[in-house]
Formats: sequence, C-alpha cells, structure tokens
Amino acid sequence: MRKLILFFTLLTVFALAVCAQDGANNGVVTSPDKKLVVTVSLNSAKGLQYTAAYNGKTVIENSPLGLVTDVSDFSKDLRFVEQKATAINESYEEKRIKTSKVNYTANEVIFTYQTAKKGKISLVMRVSNDNIAFKYQLAQTGEAARCTIEKELTGFDFPAGTTTFLTPQATPMSGWKRTKPSYEEEYVADEAIGTKSKYGIGYTFPSLFHIGNNWALVSETGVSSLYCASKLSEASKDGLYTVAFPEAGENNGLGSAKPAISLPGETPWRSITIGDNLKPVVESTIAFDVVKPLYKPSINYQFGRSTWSWLLWQDNSINLNDQKTFINLSAQLGYEFTLIDGWWDTTIGYAKIEELVKYAQSKNVGAFLWYNSNGFWNDAPQGPKNKMSTSVERKKEMAWMKSLGVKGIKVDFFGSDKQETMKLYEDILSDANDYGLLVIFHGCTLPRGWERMYPNFVSSEAVLASENLIFTQRANDMEAYNASLHPFIRNSVGSMDFGPLLLNKRHNRNNNSGTTRKTTDIFQLATTVLFQTSVQNFGVTPNNLTECPNFLIDFIKTVPTTWDETVFIDGYPGKYCVLARRNGNRWYVTGVNATKEVKKLKLKLPMLANQNLNLYSDSKERKPQLSKVKAGKAGDLVVEMQPDGGMIITN
Repeated sequence: MRKLILFFTLLTVFALAVCAQDGANNGVVTSPDKKLVVTVSLNSAKGLQYTAAYNGKTVIENSPLGLVTDVSDFSKDLRFVEQKATAINESYEEKRIKTSKVNYTANEVIFTYQTAKKGKISLVMRVSNDNIAFKYQLAQTGEAARCTIEKELTGFDFPAGTTTFLTPQATPMSGWKRTKPSYEEEYVADEAIGTKSKYGIGYTFPSLFHIGNNWALVSETGVSSLYCASKLSEASKDGLYTVAFPEAGENNGLGSAKPAISLPGETPWRSITIGDNLKPVVESTIAFDVVKPLYKPSINYQFGRSTWSWLLWQDNSINLNDQKTFINLSAQLGYEFTLIDGWWDTTIGYAKIEELVKYAQSKNVGAFLWYNSNGFWNDAPQGPKNKMSTSVERKKEMAWMKSLGVKGIKVDFFGSDKQETMKLYEDILSDANDYGLLVIFHGCTLPRGWERMYPNFVSSEAVLASENLIFTQRANDMEAYNASLHPFIRNSVGSMDFGPLLLNKRHNRNNNSGTTRKTTDIFQLATTVLFQTSVQNFGVTPNNLTECPNFLIDFIKTVPTTWDETVFIDGYPGKYCVLARRNGNRWYVTGVNATKEVKKLKLKLPMLANQNLNLYSDSKERKPQLSKVKAGKAGDLVVEMQPDGGMIITN
C-alpha cells in the first residue's frame, strides 16, 4: 500500500511539473471581459512570441518578441523563470484628453526569462477590455549598469487579407529646409498589407489595420528622454511589421539612432487597440492609462480657444498692428488666447512684444509666442532661433516670458525621433513648467502619452495640418478625406494641433485669391469639435464676423476645447465620421462627409433621447443652416450630410 501511495504521489508531482512547464511555455492573459486573449509562448526554435484573439478570432498571428542589446541577446536561447499576475484597477482625471475621468482595469502578467549567461528580461503584458499594452524590463545581473538596445524584435503579424491605413515615415533631412521627418505625410486608406511605403523606410505610429470584421490600432506610449521614439518597419513578404528605431540621418546625423538605458531599465509601452468595430479605436485611452505624471504642474493651467493671424495672413501679419487686430478679434469672440507666430523677434522686436502682451492682457487675452527649436538640425530660417535648444538660453527666455505674463509657447521644426530629440522635448516641457508656460509642438513627432506625463503639454501637430490648405490646392481637394481619418488614427492616441476653422472661401488675407476651399462652412464648424486638443488655434479672421451668418459666429464663440466624454457614433476612415463629445451637461454631436454623395444617416443618440436639439447642417445648395429638431424616445434621429459637408447637433 505504501508503495502504491508513493507511486501516485510521484505521478502527481510529475503531472504538476508538466503543467508548470506548459504554463511556462504558454502564458495566457485575458481582458476583464474575457473577449481579448493574448497568448505568450516560448519556442526553442522561434524564441518568444505572442498571438492575440478577439471573440475567438485571431487578430495577430504568431509574432516575435524580444530585444538584442550590447550586453545580452534576449532574442534566443531563453529559459522561463517565473510569472506574476496582478489585477490593475486605477482611476485618474485628465481634462486634456478625450475623456476627463478614466477608470482603467486590466489583467497584468509579468513573464520573466533568462539567458544562458544569466541575463534577465521581463515582459510586462497588460490586457484591458479592447487594449493590449506591453513593455520590456531589463535587470542588472552583472557589472554592466547600462546597455544599448541594438534591435527590438517586437512584431505585428496580421492575417492574410488585412488592409492598412498607414502614413509613411519621411526620409531624414528632406522636405522644406531639411525639416523632415515631421509626421506630415499622406495616409493611404484600405491598402493591401505588405505594401511598400512611399519612402521605403517604414510607417509612423499610430497605424490602423482592418482584419476581416476586426480592427487594430498599433502605437506606442510612455516615450520620454529615457528612450527614442519608434516606428513600424517595412512589412515582410508575409505581412509582418516590426518595431524600428529612427534613421541614422535624422537630427542632421547627430546622436545615436539606437536607444540606451541604464540597468535596471525598461522600454516604452507598445499598444494595440482591438475591436470588432471602430468604437474601441476612437474611444481608447490606452495611451494615457499606462503612464504616470512625471512632475507636478507649477500653476493651475487654463486652456481654451486662440486666434492665429499667420495661418491665413501669413508672415506679413507678424507686425504690431495686425497682432493687435487679432488680439481684438480674440476679445470680441471671447477667446482666451492669441498666437504670435514666427519672425516676431525681428518684425516686432522684444520691446514691442512686451507692449503687445500688455495690450492683450488689457483685453483679457493671453499670448502664445512662437519659437524655432533649431540649434543645428535643419535650415529653417524663422526666428527666434537658438532660444529653445540649450538650457541656459531657454531658461533666460522663459524667465523673461514669465515676467511679462506670457501664457505659452509654440516650438517648431524638430525633425527626429532619436533619444537625443526626445530629451529636448522633455527639457523644453520641464523648464516651461518651472515658468508656468504651456507648450505646443509643431513640425514634430507624435505625442506618446504626454498629456498625462507632462501637465503643461498641450498638443503636437504631427499631421498634415491646416497650413497646407494655404500652400496647395491638393490639400483642399483632400481636406474632407483627411479629416475623416484623423479621429480613427492620429487624434485617437493624442491631442492634435491641426488649426481648424478656416471660413474664408479663398485662402488668403483678402478672401479673393489663393487656393480654394472645397468644404462647406458647416464642415469647418464640425472640425472644431471633431479635432481634439485643449488649446485650439482657429483659422478665423476678422472678415468672417461680417461675412458669415450670426448663428455660425455665435457657435464658435462658445465651443469648448476640453471634453468630459467622447463617444463614437458611426463612420469609416476615409469616408465619413460621426462622434459625440460632452462638456459638462452639453453634448456636441459632430460629423463630416468625405464621399461625393449625400450621406443619410439614422443616428442612435441615447444621451439625447426626447430632447429638443439644434441642428447645424448644409442646405442642398451647400449654404449653412440652423434648425430645430427633436430626438426620438431612443435618441433616434435622421440627418443628412452633403458631400464635403458636415453637421453638428447640440442640446
């Protein structure tokens, strides 16, 4: 009997050992609602891999994981050490993103592996409802207290038949005055997976994929001075995209394209938002859920609307009289700010700027000042130059601005994703906070969780923005198409300094020449809500106040720039988009139509059920009109959007 008991005991121990081995080689992390499942596996031949499935359907096939560093190779010959599971349940508030109050719940498993030489790497895998976020942590296991990441293997292998919505990474030191890459390339919608990018060096984040009935938005977040920003590589023949580091030629060739970290250390988060419709993509807050504030705000920052003379009046408007005109325009509209753009240091001068800022304050308008980021990385001539590129000059300039009561800065022309440039972004933000200044970046990279990380960060351009409407007719021809993409891709992961609301029919100072606007007035109105950033630099000009209907001007006087809630209603990227944003108790349902046909929509708006509403829409003759409508008991409402037109519904 004792022998029999001993036999079954040994058999049980053996069975547990096998289960432990299987568990080690195949770890599973599921979302709280059980719909999203990530499987992490360790294969002796293929190394560390993962797959992702949503509602039982594969969205990401076996894709590689791992790092190669100058200290250890974490891409092969790994041995499982341990795994630790944790339930994440956090709440935070952030008024500069699409939803002001967020409850973040996720299941986290940390998988730790070891190389034959005892080097340790941990994969931190978090899965929330509709979102995956993961990063690598490296331990210090010997004398080496630093390492350079030579390569990241992280990949995204989508099934055959997947289509893409991607924008290419630009060639370094190309474009106007050698300022690229600046995330201002065009998107191609529903392109076949594996298509080579325009410049042959991969694609920028975020990247949207359509997989049968499912969607996936791939991006990264949590990038600070401690790492470089990344991109997607060119796809392999079978459609595998991998994380790629910046090009060596960026930043005038200076600084390493490879990131370096101290040990112990970690990488930024890679994120994937997945759903069987576009609602999770548009509403996702994953870019902010997994990061933390890096410092406290020095003051209680305020946000709002701004006028911006340069957009339509261009360089010649950077003079004392024209800037006073736009300060008066801000005051008349009740806007909080005005933006004084490039060349002010020579065309207005520091002494007169002090006068101008005081004049703005007398009108209850705050001033933003434009700066060139440049030290040595491009040929952009606009001044002030060399004021933001070094700590000594930057602090002097910011102390001067604080003494005047300047509210913020807009810093332009960066052109690199290298770690050295990420440090410059962070240094500008951190120093600006010391002096109570808000910061907008232009001609720049994608913000990666920065609204939560940096309390004085407003937004980044990182998009083919409204200035291109003045530069080329093609931008006007494509305006509605591009606008219908941004809520699903670029603006889904971070605030976007686009500069909407151009009401001139012709894009010049006198509204009588230059490029021709193809979109309607209501379309322009719709973009004030469609595009999200806490400070909106609007393209409104003084003539608009007399040339546009009063109800249109009344709308732009009160439209908010911060939101408590964002809800996706309907749409398809590149064709049309309808979403709703809430500020306090007031809802703004906004839509744009990029098709060449009238778009008739049967909307379901339960938040507006049985309410009397204002409908801003285009007539068949493309004229703006305001009417009263009432939503049904379930919030049902039928609306039409004209080609290149839009609509807004408010309660």
